[in-house]
Amino acid sequence: MQHLAYQPLLPTGNKYLQQKWDKASYDMHRRKVKSAKPTLNTTPPRTYGHLSVKLKKQKLEEQRMMTIQRENDMLLEKISCIMRTTGQTDNRNYYERKRLVEERRQLELLRITEENQVILLRLSQCRPHYNVRSWHEDWLKTLKVMDSIGRYPRGRANEQKGHEKSKKRSSDCESEEKTSADATGQSSESNTTNGKAESEEKEGKKETNKKEEAGTQIHEETGTDLAPKPK
Repeated sequence: MQHLAYQPLLPTGNKYLQQKWDKASYDMHRRKVKSAKPTLNTTPPRTYGHLSVKLKKQKLEEQRMMTIQRENDMLLEKISCIMRTTGQTDNRNYYERKRLVEERRQLELLRITEENQVILLRLSQCRPHYNVRSWHEDWLKTLKVMDSIGRYPRGRANEQKGHEKSKKRSSDCESEEKTSADATGQSSESNTTNGKAESEEKEGKKETNKKEEAGTQIHEETGTDLAPKPK
């Protein structure tokens, strides 16, 4: 009685048959949907053996390891030979460094030293061109000319200087005498000592004045002999 409650999409004369037909078509659709295949290929790409294994890289690595092993074996053999014996090579690098320009530089240095020695010999053997004795004679002549041309003799200036010095010293002595006379009122002992000291100073100054006057006279007499003597 279920076919009576079935409502077909299209008008039909027999609901029972229409229900069976619709159910059969639906089941067939479900089977097709389940068994349907995708139109796009979403599977991963195919992996090739030569790309995953990389035989070229392995071969290069093996060759590198073989060269390293061969070098290690050679080094081990050399070390063992050196340990057993004294060795076949000399590791002492005691050698003289050579330059291409060294010889030329030495020749140039020898040439320069020889030239310097020749110049030194010429300088040591050369004689002076100027005569000191003639210079001294010329200077004496100039002094005579100066004495003959001068209006006043040269010794007068020295005398005036000596007189000025003696006057200054005499004035200094007078000022000291005045100060000593002022200090006599203090004590008799100090007066006697001061008097003795003043007398001694006066005597010493008089002696120095006499010596200076004698020196000025000697200087005036020898005024023409002031030129330096030749060595």
